[in-house]
Amino acid sequence: MLERTRFRQALPKDAPDQAEVFHHAIMEGAAGHYTLAQREAWAAVLPRTAEAWVARQALYPTLVAECDGHCVGFCERDLSAGRIETLYVWPSVARQGLGSRLLALSVEALSDAGYKVVSIEASLVLAPSLAGRGWETLQQERVERHGERLARVRMRLTMEDTDVQ
Repeated sequence: MLERTRFRQALPKDAPDQAEVFHHAIMEGAAGHYTLAQREAWAAVLPRTAEAWVARQALYPTLVAECDGHCVGFCERDLSAGRIETLYVWPSVARQGLGSRLLALSVEALSDAGYKVVSIEASLVLAPSLAGRGWETLQQERVERHGERLARVRMRLTMEDTDVQ
């Protein structure tokens, strides 16, 4: 999969795919960690429309993984806070290195912007993988989404001590 994937900055034409990746990554990819009600509440936080995702592209520099002309994963960066805002991969291509590569490239971009520490609020799906790659767990917390409480893990990566690849 990686050999057929191109990593690049998001374009407005990627927005419809981003909406679908977001929805399916939550509804299918997170099924083993969150209840159906929790996943529905989480997915409802952002509209499943291209317009919503074009607006997000303006707020957060976004790196996409493109395969066969479609966005199959993306990672948003918050440059004002040195934070990974989101990381989502289409469930059928998860665990093939796309998310790891998106994350590494995004962390590298934040490092190039002068950040020595990068943070993320990771889902229960992502947190174990990050911990295995040198991210430090700061705290577990719960956030409310449409009346449902979802667990997540606040984490950080210090660049001096870690190879981000």
